[in-house]
Amino acid sequence: MFTGLIEKTIEIENFSVDSRGAKLSYEACFDDVKIGDSIAVNGACLTVCDIKNSLIYSDVMPETLEISNLKNLKKGDLVNLERAMSIKDRLEGHIVSGHIDCCAKVNSVKKDGFSKRVEFLCDSSLIILKGSIAINGVSLTVSKVFEYGFEVSLIPSTIENTNLKNLKIGDIVNIEYDILGKYIKKFLKDNEKPKLTLEFLRENGF
Repeated sequence: MFTGLIEKTIEIENFSVDSRGAKLSYEACFDDVKIGDSIAVNGACLTVCDIKNSLIYSDVMPETLEISNLKNLKKGDLVNLERAMSIKDRLEGHIVSGHIDCCAKVNSVKKDGFSKRVEFLCDSSLIILKGSIAINGVSLTVSKVFEYGFEVSLIPSTIENTNLKNLKIGDIVNIEYDILGKYIKKFLKDNEKPKLTLEFLRENGF
């Protein structure tokens, strides 16, 4: 479990893909990380598989590559890192599982005083105005929702301390919807009552 508050941004040291999946490595920038720990990389929860030569190594399975922007990584790319939260920590962002739902494309980037307004294109059915969303693992508040996407505003601290500072039109980012919205949608779908129609009656023996 994560909070969406990024601890480090770091350059990828190596990223290799084969038929089994991918392996990525980056500088071991945390003193207390051990093999088996979970670290969110651009919002995707990855297990630390090895630590050697001052590098952290993680495996990326094919499903993660398919659903996320990790497949586009290359040496030198900047990624957001967050270690799994401690039970003693305050939840200052929002509940983030580290399970990417989809990718979104940057549609526009506009200056707005000291902040930036960034618009993304993606399925917006689980997004609400002033709700929470994780973009590349960063916990953000939705400032606008429209039929095919949404908008957020980035404050200077977020711009300075995450890889969102480099966003430009056409870039692809990882999206994790608010987990509460996903559970509510699942509950409502599972409890939908069929409409009483002639076809329904025939299918059920009437």
